[in-house]
This record gives sequence, C-alpha cells and structure tokens, in this order.
Amino acid sequence: MVVPDGRTLAVGGDYAGTLRVWGLTTGIPVGERLTGHTGPVRGVAAVVVPDGRTLAVSGDDDGTVRVWDLITGQSVGEPLTGHTGGVSAVAAVVVPDGRTLAVSGDDDGTVRVWDLTTGQSVGEPLTGHTDGVSAVAAVVVPDGRTLAVSGSHDGTVRVWGLTTGIPVGERLTGHTGGVSAVAAVVVPDGRTLAVSGDDDGTVRVWDLTTGQSVGEPLTGHTDPVGAVVVHDGRPLAVTGSHDGTLRVWDFTTGQSVGEPLTGHTGPVGAVATVVADGRTLAVTSGHDRTVRVWDFTTGQSVGEPLTGHTGWVNAVATVVPDGRHLAVTGSHDRTVRVWDLTTGQSVGEPLTGHTGGVSAVAAVVVPDGRTLAVSGSQDGTVRVWDLTTGQSVGEPLTGHTGWVFAVAAVVANSRTLAVSGDDDGTVRVWDLITGLPVGEPLTGHNGRVSAVAAVVVPDGRTLAVTGSHDRTVRVWDLTTGLPVGEPLTDDTDGVSAMAAVVVPDGRTLAVTGSHDGTVRIWDLITGLLVGELLPGHTSPVRGVAAVVVPDGRTLAVTGSHDGTQRVWDLTTGQPMGVPLYAPSPVHTLAALLVEGELKMVLGGAGVAAVSMRMAA
Repeated sequence: MVVPDGRTLAVGGDYAGTLRVWGLTTGIPVGERLTGHTGPVRGVAAVVVPDGRTLAVSGDDDGTVRVWDLITGQSVGEPLTGHTGGVSAVAAVVVPDGRTLAVSGDDDGTVRVWDLTTGQSVGEPLTGHTDGVSAVAAVVVPDGRTLAVSGSHDGTVRVWGLTTGIPVGERLTGHTGGVSAVAAVVVPDGRTLAVSGDDDGTVRVWDLTTGQSVGEPLTGHTDPVGAVVVHDGRPLAVTGSHDGTLRVWDFTTGQSVGEPLTGHTGPVGAVATVVADGRTLAVTSGHDRTVRVWDFTTGQSVGEPLTGHTGWVNAVATVVPDGRHLAVTGSHDRTVRVWDLTTGQSVGEPLTGHTGGVSAVAAVVVPDGRTLAVSGSQDGTVRVWDLTTGQSVGEPLTGHTGWVFAVAAVVANSRTLAVSGDDDGTVRVWDLITGLPVGEPLTGHNGRVSAVAAVVVPDGRTLAVTGSHDRTVRVWDLTTGLPVGEPLTDDTDGVSAMAAVVVPDGRTLAVTGSHDGTVRIWDLITGLLVGELLPGHTSPVRGVAAVVVPDGRTLAVTGSHDGTQRVWDLTTGQPMGVPLYAPSPVHTLAALLVEGELKMVLGGAGVAAVSMRMAA
C-alpha cells in the first residue's frame, strides 16, 4: 500500500507469529519484525486511517487480533479478543462516519467487527455460516453503506451491513468446494462486485446489489485458489493458486488477461495490488517463503511518479513559459519543487525558506518575461520565487496572522497580483513586483479561507473568488477592494477547492469543490448557480482545475480524497468518461492541455501526472 509519506509498503505474516514490513520499491525490510502473536499469522490487512497513521491488522491461530502502527513499528492498544477459534482472515476499512473498522473471520464460522479507535467490538458476532470462515473483505458502496463479504468452507459467500450487523440478501451459492478467498470492489459503472475463489480452482464474480452471479465461473487454475484481490476502480481480479501461478482476469469479459505469471515454486497464499511508480503491481507471497512483485497491466496512462518531496504534497500549479510545461508543488516538507512535465524530471534544486509546511502555490508568467511562483505556508508568510534562477524574490510577504491556506496569481493591467487567504478568514492582495500589499485586507469570511482563484473578466475588471469553511463563496473586485454582489451560498459543507475561467461564450464561471464531495458551477457576474450540482465524489473535493480545449468546450477536472479524478463538461454539466483512479487520496490538482492531451498533475502522498487524450 502507499502510505502518506509516499513510500509503498508491503506487510506479511508468517507461521512463526511475526509480521514484516517491506519497502516495495527497495525490497528492503522496514524496521524490526513485529512480534506478539503466539500462533501462526493467518490474516493481515493494512489501512491509512483519517489521522494519517498507517495501521496493520493481523489475526492468528490463537484467536486474537492485533493492531500495529507501521511507521513506528509498535502495537496499538491491547489485543482484540473474543474469537473462540483461530482467526483465519481480516480486513479493514474507513467508513463514511470517519471510524476505522476491522472485520475478522473465525474458524468457528463467525465474523466479528472491531472499532480500531476504541479497541472494542461492534455489535454481536455475525453468524450464519455452517463452517469456518476462510476469507473476509469490506467495501464502501456508492449509496454510503459499508458492506462486509465473507467466504466459508461451507461453500457459500455472505454479505453483511457492516455498521448494522444485518445480513444483506440471501447467501450466494454456486461454489462446489469451500470458498478460500474473497475480495470486493466498486467498478466504474457503479456496481459493487465480489470475487470469490474456490477450493476446486474456479473463480466466481457476484453482483452484490442483485445477489446474482456475473457470467460463467472463471476457470484455468488447476488447484485451489488461495488468494483473490481486485484492483480498485477497474474490472480486474488477480488470483493466486496452490498451482503456484498468478492469473489476471477481466471480469467484464470473463477472460484471463495475458499468460499466467509463474515463478513461485509452491502455493501462492496471499495477493495484494498497489499502484507504485505509475505501474499497477501485484505483490504475492508463497509457501516457497518468497515475496514477488509483478507488473500485471499497463492500466491507464499514468506516468512515472515525480519523486523528491519527503512529506505530503499539499499544493500544485502549472505554468507554460516559452513552450515548456512546468508544474510547481508545495509540500509539508517545507519546500517548493519545480517539475518538467515533458521529461518527468525535477528542475533545479528545491526552493527552501519556509519554516512551516507549504500549503498553497500558484505560478504566473509576468510581463517582463520572468516566471514567478508564489507559495503560502503554515508559517504565515507568502514567498515569491523566480523559477528561472531558483531564487526567492524580495523578502517574505508578511501580515497574515494565521496559516496561509490558499494563493492565486494573475496579471492585470500590467500589474502582477497575488491573492492569499488564511486561517483567520482574511484575504490579502499583493503586488508581486514591489512586494507591497494592495489596499486593506478583504474581510467578510468567518472561517478559514481554503480556496482562492483570480481572473480578468471580459469587461476588464480583475476579480478574486474566495471559498471558505464558512460554506460561502465571495467575489471581490481587486481594483476597488469591494465585494461583488452577495456571498454565493449553497454548499452544505466548507468550500475546499476552486477554479475560475472565462468560457468562449463570454461568461466567467467559478467551479467549486466542497467537503461534502460535490462540485458546483457559478456564474460570477450574475451570482447564480449554473445547472445542478455535480455529484459523484464520495469524499471531500480537494483539487479543481478548469481548461478550455480547442474545440471550444470548457472542462473542469476535480480530484478527491476518495482517490478519484473526474472530468466534467461545463456546458452540459455531464461527466466525461469514467473516473480516473489515483494511488492515494488526491489532496491537490492542476491541469493543462499539452498537444491534445489533458494532463493532470496530482498531489497527495506523492506527485503523479495523469493524461487523458482528448477526442479530435
């Protein structure tokens, strides 16, 4: 899995009762063995919890479940006890109410649910299987429910409401042997599917909404299927078998993808998938005591990650000076970095000087030909950088009394202005050439200013648009320093991201993303909402960009903590294609058009570039 500091880790348990953590890209163990279990470890799952920690959950033959902090290597709380048999499988999931739950299956046929924050069991054990539970999975479905899926040696698959403890539908039957592995996923068409592996070597796919099997059983393995994993957001399953092979399946066609992956000299007991370095990888462990990494598909056109930041990437902007396509990123590691999007290489040394994490960046080509970047920091300052020389321009801009969470830059009437918003709800305007503030601070928001955009409208005015945790969007005339119209209100939660654009028909639109997962489009001149709100994201929208493509359409790109990016046609208000999936929650996003490709630069656990070819 990809952890918040950008590393990709694999976790495995062994028959000696210990766990090991590995750096997937280095192949080197991370820290010491995790010890504490008194029996063989038969199930391991990992999850990034809302407070940023990366936890592993493991179950063993002695009936206990343990929780581990993978960064510190320490156990978390007391062992979770209650099972009367050996724990054969575990899963973990962050549910929409913010809790992190673990699910564990028992040899006695029961399933238990645990709250990892309190260390307490949730509700009564889930009963219904007539033989030991051999596999469990958990998934958050589009309607907001969290489901658990369990497979048993009794040959059935069961689905449970994880927070209610109530079975969903009838048991899923059809396997002729014991069910040895299950996985669940929401696919791009909105269905929630489960994939289960059988002791007879077959794989079955189930639609969890209808309770029906999907297509014919997938056949090819010659021995029991001991592990199944599905690749988030794509209709692919990876199965490992006692025949020592790994197979990849497209379960929309029911066909295997490519040849079986061979190399293990014994049964494959566990499989996981992860996106690392832009590739979709499968990680397998075998009874031959080896861990192997496989590149099993090219997937979507995701370039190589841009590596260098040592902390979470909070902000990204793009700029095109002299035909070069550059991205500028700001990170919790207190640095600003510049990247050439054509080569995927960093440009020059990191820009240093901030004493707190960099939470916002913007970039602009100024009339004298220089390319400047502007960064806002948790140290309360705004800094200006010359991207050609890699040097800071003038002294830090001071005046904010809280963290600077948002910045924008614009060239207006020969002046180059920056707009910055901070934690105390104020907005400041700066002349980037003189380094002086322009007018008085703009006040009116009563919560953190978390999003800022600036735009020159067709009538010649320069407007700033600001979004706040107070659930409002405000528009300001930067020449007069006065608000334009009333605050725009419709959000049910704080505004978390924003972009502004002049569309070919002359209107000036703002696109806003909210903590409630929705996207809204506003006409900045009339102050009215344009069309319906755009739903689809299941977590806060943290990145928004807008771009006019050559055929005259205006597109918005949104990125969310749910790990997806969505592209919207602002004329129709409709999504374009299926969501694109990132390897980790999207914390920031920028977009630009490069030779017919819509290139998105994502920030989060790292930096990655995603391209979408536009139709001619």
